[in-house]
Amino acid sequence: MKFGKRLKQHVEETLPGWGDKFLSYKDLKKLVRLISSAPAEEGEFVYLLNSEIDKFNAFFVEQEEDFVIRHKELQQRIQIVIDTWGPNGDESSDTHYREEMTKIKKDIIDFHGEMVLLINYSNINYTGLAKILKKYDKRTGGLLRLPYIQKVLQQPFFITDVISKLVKECESTINSVFPTCDHKGKSISQQGEERESIIAVVGEGIFRKTVAALLTMQEIRKGSSTYGHFSLPPLDLPESDVIQPLQLNSAIAIP
Repeated sequence: MKFGKRLKQHVEETLPGWGDKFLSYKDLKKLVRLISSAPAEEGEFVYLLNSEIDKFNAFFVEQEEDFVIRHKELQQRIQIVIDTWGPNGDESSDTHYREEMTKIKKDIIDFHGEMVLLINYSNINYTGLAKILKKYDKRTGGLLRLPYIQKVLQQPFFITDVISKLVKECESTINSVFPTCDHKGKSISQQGEERESIIAVVGEGIFRKTVAALLTMQEIRKGSSTYGHFSLPPLDLPESDVIQPLQLNSAIAIP
């Protein structure tokens, strides 16, 4: 499948309000078809690309700041529940503890999914820029791609270190506070019940979109006729205990 169609599919599967924040790939592609090698037209093309990057940066930074705040709030919620209803042998307290932790677990899994989607937002927009710049150079005989990509690599939307760190911390929290895949000494049926419990928590929410986005990005980044120095490396799906049960469970059909 061509990148434009994959981008369209990805936009359709992303979160509400995110759709118009992606690269206007179709419009840029139309412009490249009409353009010649005139310097003035190169200026117009670069101006449009810069506008797109401003859009990426504004959206990405806003989401990143929100995620940092939400991560702290989730950690505080966990500690409050532990301090208030931590397992102490009292049936009523234990019930409250399980109920509250189940709510938090779903919120963390959704939060984890949103952060993965933001990383993919960065990846797919970078990939689209690299592809449209290649088309431009091919059309005009110019050498715009290399210097422009070097600029892109310094943009806030491309630097995902903070979000990647939060994703790992989120997975660590899930695996430590909500352990589900310690199978030592457990029967096959017990392991199956644990997997079903994860699926019940996830339901039809953000996690489905996350897995679909990851699989889409993995396909995009396998390598193609345009794969090379400017391409992102192949995508490795997370090994997290959160993601594996849904990937392996035949009852979950990824759209």
